[in-house]
Amino acid sequence: MNIEAEPIIESDLRGWKLIANFQNRLAAAAKSLGRLSPTWTDPKRLLSYDTYLSLFLVGLLNPVVRTMRGLCAASNLQRIQEEVCRRPVSLGSFSEAQNVLDPALLAKVFEDLSQEVSQKNPTMPAGQGQRCWKIQDSSLFEALPRMFWTFWRKQRTDQFQVRLHLSLDLNSKSPARLAITPGKGCERAAWRKLFKKGDAYLGDCYFGEDYKLFFQLDETGVAFVVRVRDEAVINIEEELPVSAADRQHGVLRTAWVRLGHRPSCQSMRLRLVWVQTPEKVIRLVTNITPEELSAGDVALLYKRRWQIELFFRWIKCVLGCRHWLAQSPEGVAVQIYLALIAALLLQLYTGDRPNRRLMELIQFYLMGVARWEELWKAVEQDQARRAKIKKR
Repeated sequence: MNIEAEPIIESDLRGWKLIANFQNRLAAAAKSLGRLSPTWTDPKRLLSYDTYLSLFLVGLLNPVVRTMRGLCAASNLQRIQEEVCRRPVSLGSFSEAQNVLDPALLAKVFEDLSQEVSQKNPTMPAGQGQRCWKIQDSSLFEALPRMFWTFWRKQRTDQFQVRLHLSLDLNSKSPARLAITPGKGCERAAWRKLFKKGDAYLGDCYFGEDYKLFFQLDETGVAFVVRVRDEAVINIEEELPVSAADRQHGVLRTAWVRLGHRPSCQSMRLRLVWVQTPEKVIRLVTNITPEELSAGDVALLYKRRWQIELFFRWIKCVLGCRHWLAQSPEGVAVQIYLALIAALLLQLYTGDRPNRRLMELIQFYLMGVARWEELWKAVEQDQARRAKIKKR
């Protein structure tokens, strides 16, 4: 399968109203779920759930407003009321809303949008077979000391952090599944709740420390390529040939092995590939046969694992998701879901995650400073730049 992604055309961007797009998706998700807290239908409540979430999204996309108090002040502006919230929003109402909104509503929006972005980027690069690979990893976000539920550990000073566990689609480079825990949340435990039958995953050496996890993945029907630590005990059962094509990707050796010192604690039978990188030799294990995925393709796949590190950096540095507008577990979940939904919406309309310069222009466009012709020209230039890079 090698279908080119659909090109972004001018009419797509010309009619782009990001907040309106989000509100339409929100209404569809609410109708699909069929359940919201009764408080949202109370006639005494003036702040609706779609107004709250739309105003929250404005705060994530707008470079000027970065606090809850600033957002509520902005709700007094005529254009904000026309396009987002219809009436001024009080600080108390905005703060209280995080405790009564079920993040499952945003989870539904995220799921539908993620599938749409993935389908719009169906290209499967050579070397990964017919599987749609995902990268599994997590990243920490600093929290405030008053967010006591995020307390993780004490290293010189108390550390308060939120951990985002993410499955990133390798083809579209877009978020596919997620879990949100305090910083001390176990990455492997979160992964167990995310993977499904038919999945294929890449993981770093932390995921290669639990050999029972390999059994669970294989029994569920999940393919994987995971790095193991240098200290892992290897019991070689059968050496496998290394082709010239494999050696071109740095493969030194490959064999069927079992990991672990004692027989009672050993892993299932796995294929291990030794790969020479510029820094050191790394060891990768997989449950996929050589007939489906060569040793060279295993090395090539794992090389792309860094895509998830680039995504985390983009979320924090380009989108600017560093300041908390909510502090409860539910509010933090809402903010992270909104940040990822914003990332997907931006990717849906520009074809890729916008870089810092394009993101600035998008923000100017959403603020009414830049015209759509100027934004379209920048998107065309960015598409040409990415196409040139792919040809190299």
